[in-house]
Amino acid sequence: MNLYKSKTYVSDIQKVIKSITYTHSCSVLITGSTGLICSAVVDLLAELNLTGSSEIKLFIAARSKEKVLNRFSKYINYKWFNFVQYNATEPFNFSQKVDYIIHGASNAYPEVIGKYPVETFSSNVFGISEILKYANNTGAKVLYVSSSEVYGLHQNNNLPLNENDYGYIDVLNSRSSYSLGKVAAENLCASYAKEFGINFVIVRPGHIYGPTASKSDNRVSSQFMYSAVEGKSLVLKSNGEQIRSYCYCLDCASAIIAVLFNGVSGNAYNISNKESVISIRHMAELIAEYANVRLEFDIPDSTEKANFNPMLNSSLNAEKLYELGWCHSFSCKEGFEHSIQIIKESV
Repeated sequence: MNLYKSKTYVSDIQKVIKSITYTHSCSVLITGSTGLICSAVVDLLAELNLTGSSEIKLFIAARSKEKVLNRFSKYINYKWFNFVQYNATEPFNFSQKVDYIIHGASNAYPEVIGKYPVETFSSNVFGISEILKYANNTGAKVLYVSSSEVYGLHQNNNLPLNENDYGYIDVLNSRSSYSLGKVAAENLCASYAKEFGINFVIVRPGHIYGPTASKSDNRVSSQFMYSAVEGKSLVLKSNGEQIRSYCYCLDCASAIIAVLFNGVSGNAYNISNKESVISIRHMAELIAEYANVRLEFDIPDSTEKANFNPMLNSSLNAEKLYELGWCHSFSCKEGFEHSIQIIKESV
């Protein structure tokens, strides 16, 4: 799939770029660069270079060079585009000095989290530890891509979560390997700042979706988009009452850029589109209606349930993010419709 074949995706990038006013000449290292979130970040920063509004030297860190070259075929011949061999489970031996690091390398697939909790937890902690060591030696500012799952469970709370609304996480549940790994990674950032004075910010994305998700992504929004493209019925494994903060991948990417350049060191920022806080069922209905496919309900088995995000309400208050001057560019309806259209155009 080549996203650059899609007129809709190219148009969406240009729309978002017009809202970005806070970039400057610099160098940026991006881990998790081929994933759902950070591949969109790469697209925005690269296109800012092509429009002449910025001079950003990009270091694209990933395990597979072939995957990077395929995903970012549009940019690979530019001098500002550089591949870096990287694995979050291995020591980070990188000799170049950069101004900024966006650390987005993490397993976020529910099925993989459930099957490999040890690897999920350890890679989250070891990965950020290596990045922080590098930042301490070079003075780079670190942006850590965390998760809304750090907030845990909240009883009788239907309000969007603020950045200090921490709840209960079951430490003896192996599914917590993801949320506790993120919590530990965030604390390691704060600890490095206290002990060594490094400059860091944290973003906590809600439920991010979009055409940058791979077909193998088993998160429900990604599964539904690809099923809709294929004309298959959407099967919801619950009543769909869970509330989530949905955000289109390019909106999330522009939020990360805003926090990277304007975020206050030591702070965490929720990433959420305040007009896209909806239930899982509403999300499924939007996709089903646009793609003209059936929406069905099925009772999940115990294995499937064990991999689910346990939070009934993970809606986020993103006022701190909006105060930086960021604003979303897409409604929830537009985001899901564009995602389906882009996938169709990219084949």
